[in-house]
Amino acid sequence: MADSDNMEHKTRSWLERLSQVLLREPKDREQLVELLRDAQQRNLLDAHALTMIEGVLQVSEMQVRDIMVPRAHMVTVNENATLNGLLPIVTNSGHSRFPLINDNHDEITGVLLAKDLLNFLWQQQSKQELKLRDILRPAWFVPESKRLDTLLQEFRVNHQHMAIVIDEYGGIAGLVTIEDVLEQIVGEIEDEHDFDDEVFIKKHSETHYTVKALTPIDEFNQYFHCDFNDEEFDTIGGIVLKAFGHLPKRGESITIDGFRFKVLHADNRRIRLLRLWRNIHS
Repeated sequence: MADSDNMEHKTRSWLERLSQVLLREPKDREQLVELLRDAQQRNLLDAHALTMIEGVLQVSEMQVRDIMVPRAHMVTVNENATLNGLLPIVTNSGHSRFPLINDNHDEITGVLLAKDLLNFLWQQQSKQELKLRDILRPAWFVPESKRLDTLLQEFRVNHQHMAIVIDEYGGIAGLVTIEDVLEQIVGEIEDEHDFDDEVFIKKHSETHYTVKALTPIDEFNQYFHCDFNDEEFDTIGGIVLKAFGHLPKRGESITIDGFRFKVLHADNRRIRLLRLWRNIHS
């Protein structure tokens, strides 16, 4: 009974302290975030809980265009692909959903789920000619301007996991998944501590990398054979910060000289971790 009373006292004490903080009535979102950060410093909030709360607030301000995978980096399959041509794409990409394109590469005709392809093989129908149109799912299209909180709700209601993003002219701009949205709230699994201390750049593919913001500019230039100026800044984070013109939030992205940078991790003082796609035309 004593342990129960003690636990109840701790819970009441925690709630009372949190209430005192929130009773300061923040006038805007920035003040609310500052209060929450103050609460975290006072051990009223766990650091991970604070990160998720900030992520929820950011999602309500962001649009699909801020986090989508650009069209140039979409992993797609041709609607006329053979089984032998399809399997390496599915197995090497690690994805579970693939937009189907026509021969002109300008139209999405549906979505292939890897599990549907596995079912086809499991049922030993691979002896038959594979016709992707027989197992594809309908594609779901959303505009670049859709807010992420609205998109997340639609993902849940429609039981969808991926949407094709279209621009104002109806062209294919990219794709977005429910995981992309959730990562804005809970953060990406990968962070600075996934790197060895002496490693600044992690390669995922020929065009896709993760880069520490503290990467020296000369090392970045040497790795990517580029020529960013190092007279004003020492790190690639400084270059990105100047290009934004403000301290960016997690999920914001910008293109600089053919490199697309997306902020994976940032706090209220500096950028920490970046996702990078190279050879992007602005």
